[in-house]
Amino acid sequence: MKLLTAICVCATWAWTPTQAIAQQPSGREAIETMRFADLSFDPPVPDEYSIGGVLVLILEDGTLPLTSVYARFRGGYGLFGREYYAVGTAMPSLLRYGGTSSMAPDSVDGLLEYYAIQTSFGGAGAAVSSTMNTLSEHLPAALELWGSLLVDPAFDENEIEVWRGRQLESIRRRSDDPGRLAFSEYNRLLYGDHPVGWEMEDADLSPTLVDQSRFHELHARIACRENLVLGVSGDTDWPTVQPLLASLVDRVPACPDSLPASPVPDIRREPGVFLIEKETEQSVIVMAHTTGVHLADEPAYFAATIANSILGAGGFSSRIMARVRTEEGYAYSASSLWTMPRRYDGLLGAVTRTRPENTAPAIALILETMQELRDAPPESEEVETAVDQVVNGFVFNFETAGQIVSRTMFYLAEDLPQDWLERYVEGVQGVNANSVHNAFASHLRPEDMMILIVGDSERIGLDALREFGPVTHLEIGESR
Repeated sequence: MKLLTAICVCATWAWTPTQAIAQQPSGREAIETMRFADLSFDPPVPDEYSIGGVLVLILEDGTLPLTSVYARFRGGYGLFGREYYAVGTAMPSLLRYGGTSSMAPDSVDGLLEYYAIQTSFGGAGAAVSSTMNTLSEHLPAALELWGSLLVDPAFDENEIEVWRGRQLESIRRRSDDPGRLAFSEYNRLLYGDHPVGWEMEDADLSPTLVDQSRFHELHARIACRENLVLGVSGDTDWPTVQPLLASLVDRVPACPDSLPASPVPDIRREPGVFLIEKETEQSVIVMAHTTGVHLADEPAYFAATIANSILGAGGFSSRIMARVRTEEGYAYSASSLWTMPRRYDGLLGAVTRTRPENTAPAIALILETMQELRDAPPESEEVETAVDQVVNGFVFNFETAGQIVSRTMFYLAEDLPQDWLERYVEGVQGVNANSVHNAFASHLRPEDMMILIVGDSERIGLDALREFGPVTHLEIGESR
């Protein structure tokens, strides 16, 4: 089954008599005169069904004798109090490795190996998801086993303690990685006591907070029918898979009550420099301020997407990379970030690593680059390159039926339009230099950057940092 269709008319040269060859373009001129038809992004659309009130998306693909099934439950640690943070974080891992009410963990492992079933379990602040892939001939047995992991977990106490021990060790090693430390402390600095700002601490892992009963309690709130969406892709069809999914849905209980609303963060807005002292050969720099552009079917979102690519997310062709790495050699890598959450403010800024002595010059250069984009629109060719990068990269997310189904499930969870995939490509292709300049002029504020640095202050130079605002020294874990 063809998943992506594209029309490409390549330039060709007709046979020409010897005396006319000199009139043909050659070399670079020939390349520049070649013209190609636009790619037509036309991904297949999954069929939609309902079983017991549960939405099911299915997209057939008989390329290989394999079938994948996807489950997404609304609900995660971010919707409950801090007392459920550890349990909610551990939930995906314990669903996979904690056994079921009728099978010990090693028995589950044996069956997965016997049938060559692949599974993955993941989670975030607002959802828990899982994927199962199997030979189509083993689909009934695979769905039976996978369904038990999802809806009838045992949360083996030994496996809980293994997970808890790994987390305690991770806490002890957190400051060993300057990059991880910078990002975790920056989130804590910005978001404080909000799930985005939480970082696992010893107190979260108290045995009274991480026990079997709390796992079962939270699982009952999340893994229930009203929270579930299912997807199927591969070598199967609806008549074959429908009774198998119906049996799975019958095992999923109704939700005991509705989920709490997702908390809206009170994001800290305080320009200046925050320094975490650490002797290291490279300073880690994270800088950003809040921005009100949200994931939506709106011109502002598409313009911001291209603006971010031009600023620093587009690799070697982006402004920050060109200035910081190529021109000045301050860093091997430098990038922008422009997050656009669906329901609350995101962040606009940049990240890089550099020698301590180059910390202040690198920051100054990034801020200067940002100001240049506020002052004048980018070149049309620059915008075209960014659009091509984003569009060409986007379509590779939909090479397989599984990718299409899983991404469609995510977009539906975000309340985006059914034809969001097509709208996204069309929206990005409609961006021009003026709309990009307007995005920078409306949302980019170099003077408002909250800059966090992990590095050696003696080599950095505090006086140089004060050029960017007041300098506040932070202790790890005390950034709010």
